[in-house]
Amino acid sequence: MEIHNYNNMGSLDKKSLELVWKAYNDNTNGLEEIFEIGFNTNTGYVYIALECGIQIASCFGQSVDYIVTDYEDGEEFFFDSYEEADNKLIRLNEAV
Repeated sequence: MEIHNYNNMGSLDKKSLELVWKAYNDNTNGLEEIFEIGFNTNTGYVYIALECGIQIASCFGQSVDYIVTDYEDGEEFFFDSYEEADNKLIRLNEAV
C-alpha cells in the first residue's frame, strides 16, 4: 500500500507513522480495512484513514488522535481513544 507524501516526511513524522501503526494494530488487531495512509503537508498529521470512518492521526511524533468527521456539516471530532471515536461514529450514523 502506498503512503501518500512519504518522501515529504521528516524524522518526527516517521515517528508519528510508527505511532499510528501501533494504534491501528492495538485497536483493530489489523482487522479494520484501511482506506488510505498518508502525510498531510498542510496540517502535519500522519494518518491512517479507515473504511469505517475513523482516522488515526499523529503530528510531530506526539500521541495519536482518533478523528471522526460529520459528513453532513464537515465538523471534525477529536478523541483520545478509539472507543470514544467509535461511539461518536455510531451516534452520527444513528442521526442519519
